[in-house]
Amino acid sequence: MPAADQPQAPPERRPYIRDTEENRREALIEAMQDLVAEGGPQAATVRAIAARAGVTPGLIRHYFGSKDELVRASYTALMDGMTDHGAAALAQAGEDPAERLAVFVASSLRPPVLDPRAAGLWAGYLHRVQGDPALLSQHETSYLRYRDRLQDLIEALSRDRTPGQSRREAIACNAVIDGLWLEGSVLGERFAPGELVRIGLRSVGAIIGVDLMQYGTAVPELGPEGKAP
Repeated sequence: MPAADQPQAPPERRPYIRDTEENRREALIEAMQDLVAEGGPQAATVRAIAARAGVTPGLIRHYFGSKDELVRASYTALMDGMTDHGAAALAQAGEDPAERLAVFVASSLRPPVLDPRAAGLWAGYLHRVQGDPALLSQHETSYLRYRDRLQDLIEALSRDRTPGQSRREAIACNAVIDGLWLEGSVLGERFAPGELVRIGLRSVGAIIGVDLMQYGTAVPELGPEGKAP
């Protein structure tokens, strides 16, 4: 048969598997994220998402109501997932409030949170935020979820403070962490191992007036004695 008459292979598709509703939702979110990471938001068509997840296109509407709702769920999963890594790290931390803050900050500045794919996804979704009020609202919710957790850790420190001080400090610390996360995710090879964790801890410590560089046992990037260079 001539090459021009060769039948075209169908798009790659995961095999159909009977599964729970929660697993189906997660598969659609993962498919959405994979496609955005590989080809930008324009690559994440309904048909491509369904094919990647191994489901029919109609299931997107069944589980999410619309593609826009799937976009919002995918963005929420990305952002809240990064916050959840910090919460998981706190479960292994001690009772010292400053140590717990150091552990939370450090967890935001190393893999798996520090991740080129996550930064690409974040950028891919962010361009839609101003044009989608519901996505903007979800962005605010995810932002506040992380910032409020940071503020709670700051407020737990034993020190005098003025009204509203912890909120202002949390905003400033969050901005520092965000910037380091983005640069470290995009240009990770430009930094020495653990360098961003150390910069983050010094910077956050300077903002709140607390030494966060002494917790080498809880933060491996500081070394066993802390006070890493």
